[in-house]
Amino acid sequence: MSAEAAGATSWDRSRDGGLRVADLTVRIGDRPVVDAATFSAPPGALTALVGPNGAGKSSLLRAVAGADRPAAGTMRLDGADLGALGRRERARRVAFVEQDAGTELPLSVEAVVGLGRTPYGALLGGPDRESADAVDAAIASAGIEHLRGREITRLSGGERQRVLLARALAQHPRLLLLDEPTNHLDIAAQLAALTLLRRLTGEGVTVLAALHDLGLAAAWADDVVVLHAGRVVAEGAPLATLTPELLVEVYRVRASWLSDPATGRPVLAASPLA
Repeated sequence: MSAEAAGATSWDRSRDGGLRVADLTVRIGDRPVVDAATFSAPPGALTALVGPNGAGKSSLLRAVAGADRPAAGTMRLDGADLGALGRRERARRVAFVEQDAGTELPLSVEAVVGLGRTPYGALLGGPDRESADAVDAAIASAGIEHLRGREITRLSGGERQRVLLARALAQHPRLLLLDEPTNHLDIAAQLAALTLLRRLTGEGVTVLAALHDLGLAAAWADDVVVLHAGRVVAEGAPLATLTPELLVEVYRVRASWLSDPATGRPVLAASPLA
């Protein structure tokens, strides 16, 4: 299997750039759901955040996005301290697509995508030409032109997910955070979404996406970060990190990696331990 298919990366973790998280702790009450997590997401690359249900992936993403306040730790993007930025400036650099997030307001798809331009707009007045162009481009990139005039409350879960991705694209972020971006999507839409994320990394965007499907993580990501019981237990190139030994420890499954004969991308074969 080629190094590209295996998701190998030659990124020097001692350099500035990308996302760097150090000793991040998030608590619910007295319980740490993210416990002193330290990891890096390379600049202009797709990093998959993986781990079992309840590992703390969503809580970690919400803290990096600024949706929740961490109990401790630092988060730096391209050298800038995210915690020191105001909400408006942070929203110009970081976009977050939550799992199953949406609105119950009867807004059109175009209006929802336009919310992604809020950090750039004046406090008063309508959208400018630049924002209108950004909305058009985001709708086209997400492949939702046919939904443009529909109300978001009348869309399926998969359609809503693509609208929320378009809203994030309209922000023109340097860091794109996604919580289960392939959730609700059929297989063709999953591949389209992952292809779009790969294109964004080619344009210099740093992408950190929580994924349940380890096969997708191994086939599409440059790096993986493995979260288990709130702690980062491994990170690095996918196949070098998601070893059979680690999958036994973290997921309690017996697993091996095969190669897709059509694409050369890795495919996970797994079975219960007992």
